[in-house]
Amino acid sequence: MPRFEVAARLRPVDLVSPGSVLVDDAAPGPASAHPTPHPAPYAAAEVELPAAGTAPGRDAPVRLALASGDDELGALWDPATGEVSLELRVGSTTSRHLSRRHGRPEQRPVRLGLTLTGVHLAVHTHDGRAWTTRARVDLGAERAADRGGAGRVDTRDERWLAALVTTHCGPVARVRAGGFGQLGLRDLRLVGHADGSAYRPGGDLLLTATSAGPGFFDTAHTSVWSLDPVTLALAHRSDLFFRRPDRPGAFGDHATHLVRDGERWLVATSTWGDFDRRRDDASVAVTLARPDGDVDLLSGRHLLDTEPLALPVDGLRAAGVRSVGVWNPHLVRDGDDWLVGFVSARRFFDFHPALATGPALDALTLRAVSARRRATEGTTLLRVDGAWRVLVSDGRDGRRGQRQQHAVLDLDLAEVGVLDAPYPTNIPWPTLVDLGEEGWLMVAFDGTPYAGPLPGYGTHGRVVVARSVART
Repeated sequence: MPRFEVAARLRPVDLVSPGSVLVDDAAPGPASAHPTPHPAPYAAAEVELPAAGTAPGRDAPVRLALASGDDELGALWDPATGEVSLELRVGSTTSRHLSRRHGRPEQRPVRLGLTLTGVHLAVHTHDGRAWTTRARVDLGAERAADRGGAGRVDTRDERWLAALVTTHCGPVARVRAGGFGQLGLRDLRLVGHADGSAYRPGGDLLLTATSAGPGFFDTAHTSVWSLDPVTLALAHRSDLFFRRPDRPGAFGDHATHLVRDGERWLVATSTWGDFDRRRDDASVAVTLARPDGDVDLLSGRHLLDTEPLALPVDGLRAAGVRSVGVWNPHLVRDGDDWLVGFVSARRFFDFHPALATGPALDALTLRAVSARRRATEGTTLLRVDGAWRVLVSDGRDGRRGQRQQHAVLDLDLAEVGVLDAPYPTNIPWPTLVDLGEEGWLMVAFDGTPYAGPLPGYGTHGRVVVARSVART
């Protein structure tokens, strides 16, 4: 394999995704209401705020809200107090949420934003340079009540989502609303044919990514992007959401692999969309969607039906390896058989790569496991010089000799080498593509956070693109 050097670091940030704008009103007046139905609970709205004292009434409070039925989830900016807060009405119950540490911006904001990501509602301000999260509340049933919330809001209910309306009141210059975009990108994977080659119907590379929200993994969702291999311009294409086979609702599951298998799509994803480590039964599984090939998953927003992708955890247990969850699927067809790379966790978070094989995706058996690794994910199958290799990312919490590197394994998951490539922060997945005469391209990510300290871990990261260079 060649040596790689960083060619670009990219971070598109959008509260309202440019590809899913439902409202863009440059003259909204003192109040407005717009129907904004969504396929999943990933919605956003933002308003431009007037400068202080520019006209009579410009220092009045501004309220921005998402409403459905008897529920209204609102954000409030009060210039008189300098406070930014969340105000909720759930049925007949109301509550206000103000962060004493983060709820008073040091300078007057130029934009106010409201986001719904899974069961998390957040308000953000923009100072002309970047967004900062000012307050956040968990709308989940038990957790919201435990934290003094307004009670349960089933944000994943498709009927509730279909009835959503975006409202504002107060002096604003512009209202925009639509699907939530991203604070960062991670878990990038090449969209491929079943044989592992890049699927490039328009010439650009296509990538799935995890679009980070303002919090932990349950605020994120799956998105699809195009990357120009020459200019390295990155552009949003679509968003994918998922129904579960075992429970109702729409979920932002992610860590996804999108495969074009002849005339059909295969979408394998990981059920991070409602993961809560504090639960005694916390787990992650892998599901598979098989939408018709004529469905354009490369544009728009899609809610996909799924079925379980039964990865061979019984084989792991038979080998004496405990498994409490699996994620990070990567699918390729090798002749008449499938190879499926994935990650298994002994506990959260102690995890390692594994490899399954079988004649069909519902008939997989365990081929290999690398159980001595303990902070390794990004399991990616790549054909190099006619042979399959498994690329993995060893995080900083791995064993000595297995830290902060992109290891190259064979199909028995024995290490045969290490990529000569930059290793950013976090656990960047190794996504490689051979561009022929133009050399190789590597797409990874880092752990750089965004939106200030309030969201905590999960807002990462930047996309890190590296090109192959000649060895000296």
